[in-house]
Amino acid sequence: MTVRSERHSGLGRGLASLIPQRSQQAATTEIPIERIRPNPRQPRQRMDPAELESLAASIREHGVLQPILVTETLDGYQLVAGERRFRASQQAGLERIPAVIRQLADREQLELALVENLQRADLGPMEEANAYRSLVSEFDLTHDQIAQRVGRAKSTITNTLRLLDLDPNVQEALVEGRLSEGHARAIGGLPPEQQARVAATIADQGFSVRQAEELVRRLREPRAPKAAAAPRVLEPDLERVEDDLRRRLGTKVTLARSRKGGRIIIEFYSDEELGQLYDRLIGGPA
Repeated sequence: MTVRSERHSGLGRGLASLIPQRSQQAATTEIPIERIRPNPRQPRQRMDPAELESLAASIREHGVLQPILVTETLDGYQLVAGERRFRASQQAGLERIPAVIRQLADREQLELALVENLQRADLGPMEEANAYRSLVSEFDLTHDQIAQRVGRAKSTITNTLRLLDLDPNVQEALVEGRLSEGHARAIGGLPPEQQARVAATIADQGFSVRQAEELVRRLREPRAPKAAAAPRVLEPDLERVEDDLRRRLGTKVTLARSRKGGRIIIEFYSDEELGQLYDRLIGGPA
């Protein structure tokens, strides 16, 4: 299962509020590409080669339509915002590129790169989380201060940062697109030792976010207390089978032993869930 990351739109504070416009004398200058160093604080770590080549082809045909943002250094310039345009221009063979030059502190460089990528929905959830963590750990910003700077709700910042607490295998599935941010947040409600196995089940079975949330809720439910007169005791191997079936089917499964065998009780809570169970058990539509 490959999913698109769930991104938010409508940033309250855009690049226009962070970068002076032409009326404020933000002049564009053509500068040599070879004198520009990449931004070490660039939050975006993954770029699609096909999309980059498409942009390079457009630049060969029409040039760079929007200038990049750089800050001046002792030996040239350092890129602040416009990573894709910069790389595509290199790929297109350009020698010079239009740029706006500003003197910026490290924190401002990270903020501008982060906001630009957020506005274009270019960042994956883990890239976004790592960028927020840099603002917290390196610059002592609070979640509320970050929210104000990037135009997001404080709760969004907090929830995104929680992705960094997930099991590494879950984070990898999120980066690769096998899980969405909604799936990952649901899995975050489980103990770390359970997360990787549940994530694999959700990805393999193609669960929706709602189904993932329901699975996590059921896994977190305490077992119903056994009646004193007839306690339900399972052998360790059978208990493991019961747990595996519950995770595999995404619903409550109960094994009941008898002298000559036993029963498997599979619960469902809607006609839709019954159809999905049928597909998983039979391998075809009901």
